Amino acid sequence: MADGPEKCREEEEEEEKETEYPVYRKRIKHSAEVEERLEREHFWKIINAFRYYRIHVQERVNRTERQFRSLPDDQQKLLPNFLPHLDKLRKCIDHNQQILQAIVSDCIHMFENKEYGEDKKGSGERIRPASTFDMDKLKSTIKQFVRDWSETGKMEREACYQPIINEVLRNFPRDQCDPSKVNVLVPGAGLGRLAWEIANLGYACQGNEWSLFMLFSSNFVLNRCSQVNGLTLYPWIHQFSNNKSPADQIRPVRFPDVNPHSLPPSVNFSMTAGDFQEIYTEFDTWDCIATCFFIDTAHNVIDYIETIWNILKPGGIWINLGPLLYHFENMANEFSIELSYEEIRSIILQYGFHLELERASVPSTYTENEHSMLRYLYDCVFFVVRKPQQQSFPNCAAKENGTEKRAALPEMERNGKT
Repeated sequence: MADGPEKCREEEEEEEKETEYPVYRKRIKHSAEVEERLEREHFWKIINAFRYYRIHVQERVNRTERQFRSLPDDQQKLLPNFLPHLDKLRKCIDHNQQILQAIVSDCIHMFENKEYGEDKKGSGERIRPASTFDMDKLKSTIKQFVRDWSETGKMEREACYQPIINEVLRNFPRDQCDPSKVNVLVPGAGLGRLAWEIANLGYACQGNEWSLFMLFSSNFVLNRCSQVNGLTLYPWIHQFSNNKSPADQIRPVRFPDVNPHSLPPSVNFSMTAGDFQEIYTEFDTWDCIATCFFIDTAHNVIDYIETIWNILKPGGIWINLGPLLYHFENMANEFSIELSYEEIRSIILQYGFHLELERASVPSTYTENEHSMLRYLYDCVFFVVRKPQQQSFPNCAAKENGTEKRAALPEMERNGKT
């Protein structure tokens, strides 16, 4: 979620246009044939963005070189290392492109129940230009590797993820419950680290993500990376401002800082692809829902609250941490309701949730460049609410009597297990 305060998690948004926002409505449903075509086209559009990365970023470096060479000769001589630094940047770009190409090399087969075939426009043809919006998304995704899967992101994870993990452990203590019977859902899972950490404790955990940028990347790190710190990215090369040193711009970050394959062998861990509200429609399914920097991704956060209320089991808990940087605010042709936390809190209680824990100020960064001269701090809210019922821990008896059965997971479109 970056180098400016506007939309740190989404990078720079599309330029706002003078247009009337549409009346609020659910997503338009097309025929199955049209839906499949649109989904396939979107799939290949994102793959093309990964492939276009080198061209896009090299052009930025080339522009910097052209502008430098336009300076008077006496000024150019004052910076003898400027052009050599640009050559180093180009090598970093080439290296990043190799990683990105590896990420999308087998995406056609990443989903269990969905095949996208070959690119109808020809995957071997000339790479097509990608939108600035998509390229900003891709650059943001590169920084997600820092947040989720590098030693550099450890402090950020401890600020964001650890409070959530602590509440899972407190509400479903492993010495009183069979954690494999506790179903935890992590919507907006990103590259999957929070869901992975919960699964690593033995809980049955499922991450859900909508963005193909994130899904392609989480598939890569969870399924194809096993050597600790075996790969390198250069996530800061796109930042040309607020650098203390040229070396900071080409600073490498190694990942993953753990072996993603080191989960307990019997653990139930999966990642699913698709819209949170469309996939999760089965009532009373989950013991715990953990949302981190997620609820502000909604067009209408009340819809999220309603979905969470419906799919939580009686006695289940919702743990949330994050700010309210509404993703669709100021985006042309997108509906967006921006509520204050006070309003959201009131709505949560009106639905019937019981508030069990609330911290109004939890400081956290998001994909922060710790060497940058410009850094942003979110003052997050953290809460735990419970859907009421008489028995607080619905699965705690399972360890003793063995009669508790795990709820069946809902059918999911593009249910890509990782």
